[in-house]
Amino acid sequence: MGSNIVRLVPCERSIDTIRTLGGLLLDAEGRPGEPKLIGIAYVAMYEGREYIVDIAGETKRSPTFTRGMLLLLDDELASIVRGPVPPK
Repeated sequence: MGSNIVRLVPCERSIDTIRTLGGLLLDAEGRPGEPKLIGIAYVAMYEGREYIVDIAGETKRSPTFTRGMLLLLDDELASIVRGPVPPK
C-alpha cells in the first residue's frame, strides 16, 4: 500500500499573488475601455495555513451565479490535484 506524504510549502513572498491583486484593484477602479470588476468571491491563504473566505459586491447580490463561478474554480483545482491525464 502506498503512503500519502504531505509536505508544507515554505512561505515565500508570492509575486504572482501581488500582481493578481494589483490587476484586480485596477479592474475595480475601472480602466478605460476595460470591463469593470463589480464583485469578488475569494479564499485567501495566510502563513501557517490560516485562511479566510469572503464575498463582496455583485457576488453577494447574485449568490446563484457566484456559486456557479466557484464550481468552475473547484473544477480547475481538481484538475491540478489530479495532474495530467496519461495517454492511453
